[in-house]
Amino acid sequence: MLRGMATTTYYADDLEAACRWYADLLGIEPYYRVPGGYYEFRIGDHQHELGIIARAYAPPSASNAPGAGGIVYWHVDDLDGTVARLLEMGATEYQPITAQGDGEGFVTASVIDPFGNLLGVMTNPHYLEVVAKTGAV
Repeated sequence: MLRGMATTTYYADDLEAACRWYADLLGIEPYYRVPGGYYEFRIGDHQHELGIIARAYAPPSASNAPGAGGIVYWHVDDLDGTVARLLEMGATEYQPITAQGDGEGFVTASVIDPFGNLLGVMTNPHYLEVVAKTGAV
């Protein structure tokens, strides 16, 4: 069901400052840029995605408290089915199924599990590209 970590997102009130801070930390510039909205870095051995998003795009119930803004998204093959199963198992919707970007196949959703944790799921073409290159199943 959860195939692997695909993307982690953090929200920032000052998107440009956050982008610069992470670029300095990581020693690389973002590979994908939507000025005023979203910056994304690919990092680590498996080129995981780290997205910095303008807080204006955060889900309506998102908190600005420390530790409450990040969401880890796991790649799943069947997003609709996974979200339905999570809801059947007692999770509650945090962010509905939402297409991201320019229709490139990145689609996200997130829930709050029965224990109060945010759980993000998504379809992520980049994750599938990495898997294909490494031969993982």
